[in-house]
Amino acid sequence: MRVQFVLQEIWIGLRRNLTMTISLIITVAIAMALFGTGLLIRAEVSSSKSYWQDKIEVSIFLCAKTSSNSACQGKDVTEDQRKQLEQQLKGMSEVSEVTYESRQEAYQRFKERYAGSPGFVESTREGDIPDSFRVKLKNAEEYKAVAEAVKSRPGVDTVINEQEILDRFFGILNALQWGALVIALIQVVASVLLVGNTVRLSAFNRRRETGIMRLVGASNTYIQLPFILEGAIAGLIGGLFASIMLVASKFLLIDKLASEIQLIAKLGWGQVLSVIVVSICFGVLLCAIASFMTLRRYLKI
Repeated sequence: MRVQFVLQEIWIGLRRNLTMTISLIITVAIAMALFGTGLLIRAEVSSSKSYWQDKIEVSIFLCAKTSSNSACQGKDVTEDQRKQLEQQLKGMSEVSEVTYESRQEAYQRFKERYAGSPGFVESTREGDIPDSFRVKLKNAEEYKAVAEAVKSRPGVDTVINEQEILDRFFGILNALQWGALVIALIQVVASVLLVGNTVRLSAFNRRRETGIMRLVGASNTYIQLPFILEGAIAGLIGGLFASIMLVASKFLLIDKLASEIQLIAKLGWGQVLSVIVVSICFGVLLCAIASFMTLRRYLKI
């Protein structure tokens, strides 16, 4: 009978304040979706960094006739210059592997890598990408020592560190993550205020029933339970809607980003599921705690 009474009270409360309940569900859904999106971007950055950690290379592009570097003087690198540079790189303690890539091989790899962007491939001709050495370091932090040693050598055009490119790119993703979390925090504050108003209105509408329950000796927990569960159920529904938006976010944002930008590793469904569970639990707890804190003060009157 007690369970039936509690469920009946929950239904009455949700039905009487339908408009505010719907507003609360929408606010919680948006807040949890943004919170979850921030966590997904964080997981994506972490996963991509782990994926690329042992794949980061230093690219040393050699002089070509089309080079804009004045040190190249509009000439291709000579065979002697290339061999001397290769020997120097292989003899450095910071270097673990050296791979020479001709302009033909570079163009072929470029076409394969950007096969999904035919316009970009067509605008690039063979020879636009010069010969290069792709150098894998034992420690990515030792890039500067290698760059300083080779950038002034004859035959060297430019030295590019993939670590710096990745850091800039991941910096953009981190900014998006914090932006989503800040907006989510604003929505969380709005959710807490809505929960407080909804519970206060619900308790006011049922003040006569609450008074009678006090007179017959009902405990505070028994009186407060329907109101707390109302908030928790609204949070649960909002969290479920947020989970749908997070799945859509994976397909439309994360996966699309990973397929179009080769720097990103694909996020697994296990990580998405864990973010969804965290978001739903956070939404339920947020609404339940906000309801409880509101009732502690209101029902003492």
